[in-house]
Amino acid sequence: MEYEIKHLGKFKFVEEGEGEPLVLLHGLFGALSNFKDLIEYFKKSYQVIIPMLPLYDLTLLDTSVSGLAKHVTKFIEARGLKNIHLLGNSLGGHVGLVYCLKHQEMVKTLILTGSSGLFENGMGETYPKRNDYEFMRKKVELTFYDPKIATKELVDEVYNIVNNRLKALKIIALAKSAIRHNLGEELREITVPTCLIWGKNDTITPPMVAEEFRSLIPNAELHWIDKCGHAPMMEVPDEFNQILAGFLERQKG
Repeated sequence: MEYEIKHLGKFKFVEEGEGEPLVLLHGLFGALSNFKDLIEYFKKSYQVIIPMLPLYDLTLLDTSVSGLAKHVTKFIEARGLKNIHLLGNSLGGHVGLVYCLKHQEMVKTLILTGSSGLFENGMGETYPKRNDYEFMRKKVELTFYDPKIATKELVDEVYNIVNNRLKALKIIALAKSAIRHNLGEELREITVPTCLIWGKNDTITPPMVAEEFRSLIPNAELHWIDKCGHAPMMEVPDEFNQILAGFLERQKG
């Protein structure tokens, strides 16, 4: 499924469907394909919007979680959105949390899946090993419970990113920023209804991270998906979409 990339000033985004805005924030190696099942399911009743995060386009100084959150803030203002359902996976969840902490009045609900912000196992000190395709394939496979989800197309995409020197530097800067920018002290300030959807077999943001988010965010509910890794909306889209649809339905009114 190919989606039209729309432009609004410096912003690039995908927008499908009509209704309340459901804004999706992708992770460090996020691609539109990560959300295709979610888009197809929710565009029937929501305005599904995916801003393309400028992971490789910010200055090195601004290549941080805060820099990406500022980009999201400006995009939401430019697009004139309000009462948004804000969903983030991995680094995108972290960016969503930073946005929500500063602009809670704009957020109707918050949905986090495999989010950083408290603790994450990144690519490790050995990352990135350039020109080592097999190493990168194994790293991508670790994202999922079922390694077959790591298709050649997906591995190729990540491999090409880390073999571009500038992109690799930006990825490292963002990963380090995510580790440094721990939100543990601030999460109690989030009062919007929050849905945590977590893979029980997530090795990057393990189950204990989900438990910690649930204990720190006052109005949070936690849903587990068994036999699932770090990207539930890709690995088990049907179950993910049912959980999310149920949560959003309960927030109506």
